[in-house]
Amino acid sequence: MFVHGLWIHATAWAPWQALFEERGYTTTAPGWPGDGATVQETRDHHEELNGIGIEAICHHYADLIDAMATRPIVVGHSFGGLIAQELLANGYAAAAVGIDPAPIKGVKALPFSQLKSSWPVLSNPANKKKTVALTREQFRYSFGNTLTEEESESLYSRWTIPGPGRPLFEDATANFVRNSPAAIDMHQAARGPLLLISGTEDHVVPQKVTEAVVKLYADNPSQTDYRTIDGRGHSLTIDAGWADVAQIALDWITANQAKINPAEAATS
Repeated sequence: MFVHGLWIHATAWAPWQALFEERGYTTTAPGWPGDGATVQETRDHHEELNGIGIEAICHHYADLIDAMATRPIVVGHSFGGLIAQELLANGYAAAAVGIDPAPIKGVKALPFSQLKSSWPVLSNPANKKKTVALTREQFRYSFGNTLTEEESESLYSRWTIPGPGRPLFEDATANFVRNSPAAIDMHQAARGPLLLISGTEDHVVPQKVTEAVVKLYADNPSQTDYRTIDGRGHSLTIDAGWADVAQIALDWITANQAKINPAEAATS
């Protein structure tokens, strides 16, 4: 099961799905609650995403998994990486891969590039109840900073959708809210294996932020692995080098088959 993050439509996972299916996996890439079936439908009816927060997104995917025959391996990017960790910690996933995952509660690092990337939303408190689209220039800084201008423009035109502001506000205030929806049981949850991947040049979720997440899991006896990909930004799942990232995830899943129920691992 593939879970997208803010501002990118679920159909951007199509190349990943094709690759994983070639390797024998059954895949699915459902959108967030309120997403349209296509990029254009979501752009045209973006108000359907107004006010959608982390808890609603988690429940949405948990309900989908409840209807499945087996627990899936969940691969998530950005906020999808946070959702993947939530599903894993709560027993909905057999294993999880979080790629440049949005920070969970407990992370204190706040690099300038991360603040600048989220500022189009956080700068206006009214955006908590609204859906916000990135401009081309904002996308270039946040996602396309390691790309040519032409590739950044192509990805922006093809895959971007407006995103609800609420998850960003919930994540930004997580350390000050007792029952934050961005909180995960890092310490005690008995769970399947988790892989976290960080692009070293990511502006939205800088490497030091993902490293802070890895440290939060340090005392959990369940397996947590970490990989970095040199020179890659937040676009790493959708740009021309996406297959390199997908291969890292596939190799890790293959290496950990003994720790993942084979019947479950082969279904999603």
